Amino acid sequence: MGLELLFQGNQLNRLLHGLWITAEIAFISVFFACFLGIILGVLMTSKNNIIKAITGFYLEFVRLIPLLVLLFLAYFGLAKWFDIHLDSVTVCILVFIFWGTAEMGDLVRGALTSIEKHQIESAYALGLTPLQTFIYILLPQSLKRVTPSMINLFTRMIKTSSLAMLIGVVEVIKVGQQIIEHSLFTNQSAALWIYGVIFCLYFIICYPLSLFSRYLEARWEN
Repeated sequence: MGLELLFQGNQLNRLLHGLWITAEIAFISVFFACFLGIILGVLMTSKNNIIKAITGFYLEFVRLIPLLVLLFLAYFGLAKWFDIHLDSVTVCILVFIFWGTAEMGDLVRGALTSIEKHQIESAYALGLTPLQTFIYILLPQSLKRVTPSMINLFTRMIKTSSLAMLIGVVEVIKVGQQIIEHSLFTNQSAALWIYGVIFCLYFIICYPLSLFSRYLEARWEN
């Protein structure tokens, strides 16, 4: 059976190490994208035309340029144009933060602008300052509204981290391919079993996030 390949030598350890690299890229990126995205989302609601133009351009740039192109530009472009040499894992983390911050910022912007204006006007009528209104009225409600979409974004970032293999990162899918290529002549079903195991590993990481999202939605609705 192809599954036996995992128990030959240190193949299982290699696969788990690749999973750790995938998780490292994803969770570090998610952590920073979350906080930077909240700041960006607040800036996107600014009435200053210059700030709106800059943040709008940033968002459109990220959405129009494929993530794979951003990875190649950062990995090969920085070394060639600026003589900056970064390892592939660091490049992936920076690019994913750059991408995730833009997506998170747009989610926060949408949540903030969805709050009814009469709530803001009522807060001002009660004597709250704009900062107090943001902290006590806008921020709590917007975080509740953005949570399901935010966790969906985090799940996407985890799954999309598989692109890291294209710039040389030995993450879980790259390790799987190496195992398959090494055993292809001796076991034709290797690909089915190895990719099946990789699917289970991604499921183990992503499914708890989905459950957590449902839990928060149910808790906040009550």
